[in-house]
This record gives sequence, C-alpha cells and structure tokens, in this order.
Amino acid sequence: MPSTPTPTSTSPATPTPHPLRTRPFQLLLAGRTLSLLGDAVIPTALGLAVLKATGSTSALALVLACAMVPKLLLLPLGGVVGDRFNARTVALVTDLVRCACQLLVGAQMLSGAPDLAVIATAGAVGGAAGAFAMPTASPLLKGVVAEEALQRANAAMGVAESATRLGGPACAGLLIVTAGPGWAFVLDAATFALSAALLVAVRVERVPIPRRSLAADLAEGWHEVRSRDWYWTSLIAHAAWNGAAAVLMTLGPAIVLAELGGEATWVVMLQTGAVGLLAGSLLAGRARPRRPVLTANLGLALYAAPLLLLAISAPAPVTIAAYGLAQAGLGFLSPVWETAVQRAFPPHALARVTSYDWLLSLAAMPLAYALAPAAASAWGPEVPLAAAAVLVGGSCLATALVPGVRRFGRE
Repeated sequence: MPSTPTPTSTSPATPTPHPLRTRPFQLLLAGRTLSLLGDAVIPTALGLAVLKATGSTSALALVLACAMVPKLLLLPLGGVVGDRFNARTVALVTDLVRCACQLLVGAQMLSGAPDLAVIATAGAVGGAAGAFAMPTASPLLKGVVAEEALQRANAAMGVAESATRLGGPACAGLLIVTAGPGWAFVLDAATFALSAALLVAVRVERVPIPRRSLAADLAEGWHEVRSRDWYWTSLIAHAAWNGAAAVLMTLGPAIVLAELGGEATWVVMLQTGAVGLLAGSLLAGRARPRRPVLTANLGLALYAAPLLLLAISAPAPVTIAAYGLAQAGLGFLSPVWETAVQRAFPPHALARVTSYDWLLSLAAMPLAYALAPAAASAWGPEVPLAAAAVLVGGSCLATALVPGVRRFGRE
C-alpha cells in the first residue's frame, strides 16, 4: 500500500530570498558602501592637499605612483592569499591597515606642514594592502549569498558603488571647503574602521585549498584563466576599455573647456555618467540575458561613442548623452560579469582569477595616462581619442567571434 505523501514532498521549493533580506549580505553591503564613500572623497582631497603643500604636479604624480605600483606588483600574490586564507580575515586586516594609513595622511595634512615622504610611504602601504583586499570581493560575496541570488547581490553592490560615485565628489567638495582636505582622510579612515567592524560579524563559507608552493598556486590560477577563451579574451577587451577611459579622462576636459561650454559642461557630463552607471546597475539586477558575457561586452563597446564625439567636437548635449549611455553599459557589465565569473570558476581559485582581472585593468590605465598627452602633443587630441574609440569598440565587438563568449550561458 503506497504511503501518503507528506506536505513537504509535494510543496514547491522555497524561493531564495533576495540577498538584501539576509543579514550577512546586509553587513557586507554596508561595509562596502562605507569604504566606497570614503574612497570617493580621496582623489579630490589628495590632489588639492599635495598641490597646496608642494605646488608641484610632479609631487602629486609621485604620490599616485607610490600607491599604484605596489598594488600592481602584488595583485597576483593577493589572489593567492585570498584563496589560501579566509577571505573575511584578509579583508578585515587590509581594512585596518588602510585605516591606519589614511589616519597618518590625515594627521600630516592637519599638522599644517605635511611631509611628502610620509604621505608617499603611507600611499605605498595602502596600495599594497589594496592588492590583497581587491581579490577578496568575489569570494566574500559568494561565501554569503546563495547561488541563485548572485546576480541580484552583484547588482546591489553595483548600485552602491554607483551611488557613491554620484554623491562622493559633492561630499568631497563640501568637506574640503568646510573642514579642509585633512578631514577627508580622517573620514576615509573611519569608513575603513567601520567596514572592519562589520566584517567581524560576517561569517563566510570558505573552501580551503591544499598547501603548495607559491609558484604552484600562481600557475594554477593562470591555468584557470587561460583555459577559458571567454574569460581571457574578455579581459583584453576590458583592459582596452580601461585604457580608453584613461584617454577620455586625460584629454576630454581640455576639449570640453575649450569648445563645448566650459567647466559646467564637464561637471554635467561626469554626473550624467554617474547616473548612467547607476541605471545600468539597476538594469543588471533584473535582466537575465541568454548570453550574459556577449551581451555585457557588446554594451561595453558603447564607450567608443563619446570618444568619437569628443574627437569631432560634437554638440555638448549629444556627447553628454552618449557618455551617460556608455556608462550605463559599464554599470550593466559589472554585475553580469562578476556573476558569470563567480559561477564559472571553482571557489578555491576565485581570488586568484579575479586578481588577474584587476591586474590587466589597472595596468592599462597608467599606460594610457602616459601615452595620451604625448600623442595629443604630436598629432592633436583628435587622433588618440579616435584611436581609443577604435580600440575599445573593436576589441569589445571582436569578443563576439570567440566561441566561448557566444556559448556562455547556453551550455
């Protein structure tokens, strides 16, 4: 005689709650938002503070290089550490290190006689800490969010980042005018401290890896990257995007100031871009494209439009609208791409894989910062802007020719 089925055996599966309703993700998101808000204040404050103290753009370049070079050199090692150890512990320690660095810089600024060597050293230590912190983002999120909710969680993170980019410059301006740039660094230190405190309360699922040599760990991470054509070809396209963005940020202001209406136009353009970024992140939380990597890469190709429009000095409203649309493409790509990576790679290699992503993306920007002004001096700004447009548009569209990119999501 067959047994009567129990209610649980016939009832539908309980739907996965939205990650915003789960406490671990709430804590992680709050900490991330605080850190991003503090960091959004720093570029403006650092530039003003160093220039005011030294009167030298070379000194500012030195401070920025001291923060960037250790980050680039140590990113692969940061990926190994993020996989070998608990990502939460690594993120917590790096938050505390960066808190101390920002406090030191803030104290220097508030003293009235800042020491450039101290500021540069603090920047180098903070940059090194960032190399270990950045690869932990994906393992942290995957460790607190259910598989089915990953894209919604990444979209929420994208919205938080977009919102801080939108409000950060205004917050920086208000803080600098009312209290001085030194207090901006104190604020950033406080955000890192609060982020660390929130991480203490988060419990993250960890997938340990066997203890091997550093070289073996690095080799395994690189094997994971090169064994997936959709990944490494997309990384090349994303690096081209970062290089193109650096060209626009270097040459765009001069063209806008001279031919498209001045400072107000540039501010409106940047704010429109921030709104577009936010809109793209919101869209990514709802969209479920059948070919996510292909769709996201094609959206990223939209960045060619504002570059070409600046090269021909198109009317300001058209250029501004194109920039907002291009940033919406970026806002859409980030959550979709991060979700694809988190689902496709084994958890024990996730930090190493993402460290190579960050390495290529960050390396492209200083190269473009150096080459764009030289090319503009030799041939005029139109040439490097048009070349950047062809590079970013061509590389992003070319990923459609890669079998793995076309198949991803349909396998």
